[in-house]
Amino acid sequence: MELHLTGKRVLITGGSKGIGKAAAMDFALEGCEVMIASREEAALAATTAEIIKATGAKVTYKAIDLSTRGAAERLATWAGDLDILVNNAGAIPGGDLLTVDEDTWRNAWDLKVFGYINLCRAVYRNMKAKQRGVIINVLGAAGERLNAAYVAGSTANAGLMAFTRTLGGASPQDGIRVLGVSPGPVATDRLIKLYKQMAQTKLGDAERYQELFAGMAFNRPATPEEISATIVFAASDRSSYTTGVYLTVDGGSAAGK
Repeated sequence: MELHLTGKRVLITGGSKGIGKAAAMDFALEGCEVMIASREEAALAATTAEIIKATGAKVTYKAIDLSTRGAAERLATWAGDLDILVNNAGAIPGGDLLTVDEDTWRNAWDLKVFGYINLCRAVYRNMKAKQRGVIINVLGAAGERLNAAYVAGSTANAGLMAFTRTLGGASPQDGIRVLGVSPGPVATDRLIKLYKQMAQTKLGDAERYQELFAGMAFNRPATPEEISATIVFAASDRSSYTTGVYLTVDGGSAAGK
């Protein structure tokens, strides 16, 4: 299916690994000019080189900490005239109300919650002036399946779901689509590391971590590429009437529970 993405300019935050890296690769394969950002310059450089080698696309990167004041505006200025923004940066630690202290909570939200909101604001202004553009916020299924043991993450994702729907419901008047993609468990490096630690503790062998996937949908987490495919399609003209919603990609887990 032709997605009509050739020549589009795309910025992806958290683009050096996991879902962001997979999305950057897929957009490049579709003929887009891709820009990626994260805090890890070495990882950004390696990912950029890998994508250029695989696709021949134009790929650039910027190392930046989006949890700091003014960073979103600086990144938007660097990226310039964008067609698509994918907000994907952020990892919120687990813990319940009594174990997540204020500094941990605020630092996590400065990156994922305020990072998303601030970059949306900075990019939206330019898209509104052109009367075109797509913003996709990568959320998290914990915003639907609320979990007291992940209280900061559940609350953040629920808030970003509301933000995405609110902005996306009004954005058509400005020629812009705003929507979310909300993954369940995804086999990123972070998740695999966590499950290896769990397997070492529970089974005495870190390499048996896949046994702990039993009970997940299809007895496995999603791959980053499965989430990326949804992001790329949602950003394309083939999805041009989709805004003000978030697409849950969790193997049916939220519906099943």
